[in-house]
Amino acid sequence: MSSAAAVNRLVVFGDVCGSGAMGLEAKRRMRDAMYGAFAEAYAAVGVEVDRIHQEDRGDGILAALDPGVPPTLMVGTWIDTLFQSLREHNAGSAHRMRLRIGMNAGPVLDDGRGLVGRAVDLAARLCDSPTARRTMELAPGSDLLLVVSDWLYTNVVAEGGRYVEPETYRSARVRIKETDEQAWFHIPRLPAPPLPDDRPGAAHAPGAKTGGGPVRGDGPPPSAPPRIGTQINARGDVASFENNVFHGEVTGIRKHRGAAAPDTDGAA
Repeated sequence: MSSAAAVNRLVVFGDVCGSGAMGLEAKRRMRDAMYGAFAEAYAAVGVEVDRIHQEDRGDGILAALDPGVPPTLMVGTWIDTLFQSLREHNAGSAHRMRLRIGMNAGPVLDDGRGLVGRAVDLAARLCDSPTARRTMELAPGSDLLLVVSDWLYTNVVAEGGRYVEPETYRSARVRIKETDEQAWFHIPRLPAPPLPDDRPGAAHAPGAKTGGGPVRGDGPPPSAPPRIGTQINARGDVASFENNVFHGEVTGIRKHRGAAAPDTDGAA
């Protein structure tokens, strides 16, 4: 089949977090719930089965939508319904299901065996990237993470729409295999996803700032601390304390701010 048969389609790749630790029966229930949540979300946007190419991925699903399906519905009502379906399932289940979703758009070819194209590869890698996995680790109370390509964010998400909240997305670089792309991360009901700080030596703590302002991060980079000097009166000798470093040799120390108070009791 010629590549000329490729059609621009929205691609969705979903994957269940932590499924490798599940037993066989738990995985069966998980798969039932996953397919049920996807079906409910498609029904909410009026997408019928014949408008979806869907492939099983064991603990995930790969899908490509009919070109006529508005992508705004998928990043809005579809995601919101999927989120609500997960919440409902998890409220009554002993095995909590959490999903990572990667979305992208571009030329996709169905060669009779499955879907082929860079748009498919990128959607899968956005979903499975170390950044996406780490973000879910940093948001243990969240059931759903959406990662969209830069193209999809710029051309669809940023335009807004019903249940579309572009101000709650944050960007990060995704590097996996041959992929090195800017992507956008969103967790429903959070003002911003807790993206990991991938700078060398950075602490990966929940809620850590990613920097870059209101669009590219969740706060400005921290400024350098001011140089603060404090005078130390050490029984007649004077030493200085600046930037957490003592200068001078002292024994008994009395710390004064402003004018020195008289030493009446001899205590240090």
